Amino acid sequence: MNKFKRTLITTALPYANGPVHIGHLAGVYVPADIYARYLRLKGEDVLMIGGSDEHGVPITIKAKKEGVTPQDIVDRYHNIIKDSFDGLGISFDVYGRTTSVTHRKTASDFFRRLYEKGEFIEKTSMQLYDEEAGQFLADRYVTGTCPHCGNEHAYGDQCEACGTSLAATDLINPKSAITGNVPVLRETSHYYLPLDKWQSRLEKWILEEHKEWKPNVYGQCKSWLDLGLQPRAVSRDLDWGIPVPVEGAEGKVLYVWFDAPIGYISNTIDLVGDDYTKWWKDPETRMIHFIGKDNIVFHCIVFPSMLMADGSYNLPDNVPANEFLNLEDNKISTSRNWAVWLHEYLEDFPGKQDVLRYVLTANAPETKDNNFTWRDFQARNNSELVAILGNFVNRAMVLDHKYFEGKVPACGELQPIDEQVIAEVREAVKACSESLDSFKFREALKDAMNVARAGNKYLADCEPWKLWKTDQARVATILNVALQICANLAVVFEPFTPFMSKDLAGMLGLGKLSWDMAGKFDLLKEGDAIAEPHLLFEKIEDAPIEAQIQKLKDTLEKNELENWKPAEVKPNVDFENFEKVDIRVGKVLECTKVKKSKKLLQFLIDDGLGKRTILSGIAQSYEDPSVLVGKEICFVANFEPRKMMGIESQGMILSAVNPDGKLTVISPSADVAPGASVG
Repeated sequence: MNKFKRTLITTALPYANGPVHIGHLAGVYVPADIYARYLRLKGEDVLMIGGSDEHGVPITIKAKKEGVTPQDIVDRYHNIIKDSFDGLGISFDVYGRTTSVTHRKTASDFFRRLYEKGEFIEKTSMQLYDEEAGQFLADRYVTGTCPHCGNEHAYGDQCEACGTSLAATDLINPKSAITGNVPVLRETSHYYLPLDKWQSRLEKWILEEHKEWKPNVYGQCKSWLDLGLQPRAVSRDLDWGIPVPVEGAEGKVLYVWFDAPIGYISNTIDLVGDDYTKWWKDPETRMIHFIGKDNIVFHCIVFPSMLMADGSYNLPDNVPANEFLNLEDNKISTSRNWAVWLHEYLEDFPGKQDVLRYVLTANAPETKDNNFTWRDFQARNNSELVAILGNFVNRAMVLDHKYFEGKVPACGELQPIDEQVIAEVREAVKACSESLDSFKFREALKDAMNVARAGNKYLADCEPWKLWKTDQARVATILNVALQICANLAVVFEPFTPFMSKDLAGMLGLGKLSWDMAGKFDLLKEGDAIAEPHLLFEKIEDAPIEAQIQKLKDTLEKNELENWKPAEVKPNVDFENFEKVDIRVGKVLECTKVKKSKKLLQFLIDDGLGKRTILSGIAQSYEDPSVLVGKEICFVANFEPRKMMGIESQGMILSAVNPDGKLTVISPSADVAPGASVG
């Protein structure tokens, strides 16, 4: 039994420096929306709070690159993000922003209260400074080599290659992202929240009182607590953000991780005004944070420490953080454009919001990182949404229109097979509810689909089309039960696929849906009119899927070209050794693929003295090797002959490796006689 009167749901605030992608959706927003919709169906008092995080270094970096102001950036992306969420049916009660007047005041007042209570300490430290730019460098303004994995493009707060958290001063060969210069260390002062002051209370609250939290959340918190908490800076030397509201702090702003979670409070205030205290300070309200695993520490340790320091706010009751979703077996990367962007999906697949919601829930990274592929997206739509759910509903309604003119038929005496399917549906509904209550959304979706599976099997086993001529009363009972299952599907799928659920409820003539309808078999009354059925889902063909896969391939190739660097120069050789290599020009007479080899081409060339055969492993770069016939190419004439695939190769063709990995034979820029030396 829920001991709380109401539930406040918060979702991580996405940075307004770019659109949202499927990783954000699977990790945070789809599960949060499922839970909020479920609670609303149960008739509970619930608010779902979201908004854009519009401060922080990533936004200023984006603005500098584009030559616009940070405000221009956040205005643009806040609207893109908000519209995308609306398009997918993410049912925020409010979607605010951290540049609002309300937020600026709320965050400033929060800091000032803690400052006046003496909850901060002021510390001086050495930080990297760009002398040309004339400013201290925030972590993301410093790039360099990761000391752990050697990645040369690590940021000052984290290496995206190996995932290690860093300090800017940890980087090898650090450079300013503003000017490219080597920064220097300078002294600066900042305000710190002493997390160590709250260590024992956090240990009791998390490790003793919330053992029910997901293992990934509990484990990460325990690791941090076991290491011992340290004071954490709550201010930064930046000109974009909320100014630190105390005298002597000119040129400093609230650190984004102090500022952003207060956005949950300010957005609630924008929605309900002074009534926000009921949602944030009444002990009969529970708060649930939906976040990704990269935000666990901030929502379970840093933000709760801030709330403890204030002393008047509730602490979160649960933080059901998800792991990461990969894309086609590679880590999603916004900087490399390796993502499926929500606003683009909505344009490319109009009317298929529920398909994406369904697939992301079915593949939810709840306990470990999971993977999204376009082939799996297509398969789940075609084999589950179309072939199981959509097929059952369509069959039941089409049969009803065929035999009973679209009216709900009378239900006669139930037979064991009817009672069995009713029991199966009720058991699936019960399991679905239990899974939703425990934030196991992937399992809950399976339970909901089991209702459709049970209905499909029921119709197949009963075969009412074979009974019509001999037992119309029995057909009426079968279709009554089948239509009641359809009504149950409209209810149990509403949290997952709300657009389909609304469509199905409309066809069945159901009114407002509620969770207590699920499992009942009197939702449709005898004689109720059923609308002419139409397909709830349609098959997705290969062409749009191939287009998405090609888009990703193009992105990969573009990234490879942009990040390509020539190989390191090999160790020096003396002139005497170089002179031993005899490089000449030859004319290609024949060029064919070597049978049973994917890599080898067989050249017959005129070397000026005669003909010679040379094998070269460049077949994958030349789909049609005949294009090389007649070309003059460079080859090593005195390479030791060797046999490959039973053919003796008498030299080596010279070729260059392109940034995309393809090989191109080296040719002279003008006509040269076969046999001419290269030197």
